[in-house]
Amino acid sequence: MVKNTYSTGCFMLMQTGERACESQHGLLTTSAAQLDTQPVFALEGSVFICGAVVQWLRDGLGVIKSSAEIEALATSVPDSGGVYFVPALTGFGSPHWDPRARISRAALEAIGYQSAELLLAMQKDAATPIKELRVDGGAAANNLLMQHQADLLGIPVVRPHIIETTALGAAYLAGLTAGVWNSTKEIAEH
Repeated sequence: MVKNTYSTGCFMLMQTGERACESQHGLLTTSAAQLDTQPVFALEGSVFICGAVVQWLRDGLGVIKSSAEIEALATSVPDSGGVYFVPALTGFGSPHWDPRARISRAALEAIGYQSAELLLAMQKDAATPIKELRVDGGAAANNLLMQHQADLLGIPVVRPHIIETTALGAAYLAGLTAGVWNSTKEIAEH
């Protein structure tokens, strides 16, 4: 199972169980949440600019007034018009055209491209096909971004009703430790 948190940055994790899988594709091997004394590991990949690019379009360029506006602006055009945006955030060389809609679309697509690259690297390292990507975090509320992610990957992108599942998962594990729940199976029923 793989999960990507779309927040200020994107952080994708794939649990590898008790096996510390050493990446051959630029990912990190990290400790994962564990229920007992047996260590559990995961592959981790990071996209440093995700929601931060939306904030930059809002605060730095003034392209949008609120983060929620980006989806409507980006969906006002059929595609990014050949514009690819890699959010190094160093500025643009062409000050004479109005790139608002295309840049908004390209900014969202850039998040999807970088996250797709992480998932493909994880798939290669784990030598396991990924059947779905579960997502959470603030940017996961963006329908255009999630559809673009699914289109790039060719697998379902599954968004929960509560998009802040990283915090929810930590609360569930604390509840399990405190005896609020008796098992992970009981938690899964929630």
